[in-house]
Amino acid sequence: SVEYIFHIRTLIGTLVSCVLAVASGLFCGPEGPMIHMGSILGSGLSQFKSDTFGIQFPFFTRFRNCANRRNFITAGAGAAIASVFRAPVGGLLFTFEEVASFWDIKLAWQTFFCCLMATFTTDLLSSSFRGFTYQGHFGFFKAEESILFGVKYLLDMNIVVFIPSIILGIIGGLLGALFISMNMRVNKFRIKLFNLIKHPLIQKLSKLLEAILILVVTITATVYVPSFFPCTPLSPDSHNKPENRSLYHNSSTKATHPLSKTEQFYLYNCPPGTTWMGPDGIEHSNYSHNEAATLLVENGKNGIVYLFRRGTHKEFGFAALLTALVIYYFFSCWTAGTAMACGLVIPMLYTGALCGRIVGLIMVSIFGVQTDVYGAWIDPGLFAVIGAASYFCGVSRLTISLTAIMVELTNDVQSLLPIMVAVMVARMIGDLFNHSLYSSLLKQKHIPFLEPEPYVLYQKKPLNLELFTAKDIMEPQVKVLHLKEKVSILVELLLETSHGGFPVIYQPVQGHEEVFIGSITRLELCRILENEKIFETQNKESCQQYAQLNYHEVSFKFQNLTKINLLLNMYRTDQQYKDYYVNLKPYINQSAMTVHANFSLQRTYNIFRTLGLRHLTVVDLRNRVVGIITRKDLMAFRLEEKLFESMNLETDIHKR
Repeated sequence: SVEYIFHIRTLIGTLVSCVLAVASGLFCGPEGPMIHMGSILGSGLSQFKSDTFGIQFPFFTRFRNCANRRNFITAGAGAAIASVFRAPVGGLLFTFEEVASFWDIKLAWQTFFCCLMATFTTDLLSSSFRGFTYQGHFGFFKAEESILFGVKYLLDMNIVVFIPSIILGIIGGLLGALFISMNMRVNKFRIKLFNLIKHPLIQKLSKLLEAILILVVTITATVYVPSFFPCTPLSPDSHNKPENRSLYHNSSTKATHPLSKTEQFYLYNCPPGTTWMGPDGIEHSNYSHNEAATLLVENGKNGIVYLFRRGTHKEFGFAALLTALVIYYFFSCWTAGTAMACGLVIPMLYTGALCGRIVGLIMVSIFGVQTDVYGAWIDPGLFAVIGAASYFCGVSRLTISLTAIMVELTNDVQSLLPIMVAVMVARMIGDLFNHSLYSSLLKQKHIPFLEPEPYVLYQKKPLNLELFTAKDIMEPQVKVLHLKEKVSILVELLLETSHGGFPVIYQPVQGHEEVFIGSITRLELCRILENEKIFETQNKESCQQYAQLNYHEVSFKFQNLTKINLLLNMYRTDQQYKDYYVNLKPYINQSAMTVHANFSLQRTYNIFRTLGLRHLTVVDLRNRVVGIITRKDLMAFRLEEKLFESMNLETDIHKR
């Protein structure tokens, strides 16, 4: 496991960093860090103990096992998605599609309940609080607050809409694959550069300076680039459509356009506008805005709202959209992967919405602004939604959960089918070039993450892993322990190896072969050796023992690695411990999974990933230990190396 990934200090650091990064105006969002923080809360609160503070509460002890902890982490990630997007169904589907390696109906309703409570709590607090200021109306849920990027009215669709949806899917898949490739190269260069700095403190300061540099460059670009654009009058077309007046009417300012309430645009370089009532009884205005400033100066959330709005066919020109697209695309690629806790969902939605808006504007230029009901679907706002979904999929490769999240974000059920088409096309196009961004980052950071299905290529063709067995990829040199083992042997094993678990063998009867009985982890061995009271002075055949640790004493994580290393070295040098033994029977896991040496490799992989194992013992027909499989043995590159070696194929893996 990754050290400190679910630590309370990681939670605090992620929270502070995320707040500062989002508030600073960087091209990032809180979604990714929120998923991490939700997972940390699920991992920590479910255990009712703290390794940091060295305390344990006598509650929920039955949840203190790997399986339940994984389920709580899954539910925490789903609750975070539900809270940040106000999308409980999307959060549930996200955990099903991306987080959980094992899924059943019990975990489904548990996760759904967490998503429900997270969304309810967020809506309840948002109903009356703006920041930390109480605004009243507690418990009154406003639709405009609950739906982040809601559209005001739906559009009737024509079957022709699937053609631009497919085009947007292709564009989203290509741009997403290019983004992943660029970001991997940027991160590779970043890691290589920081590794040149040997001093830890200077290295950390360098990462901080990079974040400050990105912030300065981002603010400079977003503030000064719009100065090259003139002020553009807001289109009066919307005032002549009675069915659309509710879309643009602002009861608080009496303005007739959604952008007219954003005063900072006028203060940028445009004069303030006025509103008057004409002799025909229609409200008129002379508002103007800087298109680039509208897209760049505002935060990403408001910009997405502007791009998604229906009926604003000519509010943004090609120049402003292309400029914002280039800036957002490259700056978000640079920002992703820095030492800041920042998410990519807002930049992905924004970049995709800009692409969709451009495609929609091209269609408006070709067919004109359609006023009849049969041509109303030619709306840049509609294609902004479809483009946002396609680019989001091109980067993340989410499909089912993404579709549900987009519908819950916009409340646009009518656009469901075009979104699904665009998402599927983007997924297929992106998969032709590389894996998702998150899978690529895990691979780059050498984190042993197992994909849902093993994929090994030979001569550009996938190998059928059903034709291979567990013995083809297992490690045959196994360090095994006996049911009663010398303290000196345990000490040598812990000091000389870094293995996380060990098979335990014993003789059922005198003269019988030693067979597998269970396994024990490195943590449990360390906890056992910390308690000298359970040592025995001779290797008795009986299982009688004068002292024994309980489950909580064995499973409680030790804190001081220096202390345990000093203790182990003392055991190794002190002669009195040479004859001490430990009876491991009360502490081993006798339900540990095993597979036969000739068991299918494909099914071995599925068992290992589905059950979330750390190591899997391989036995022969007599139940003797012949090998062990760890997570690293099932990584794609290790599978290739070992399978090609077992097939005696003369190939240079690195040249392929």
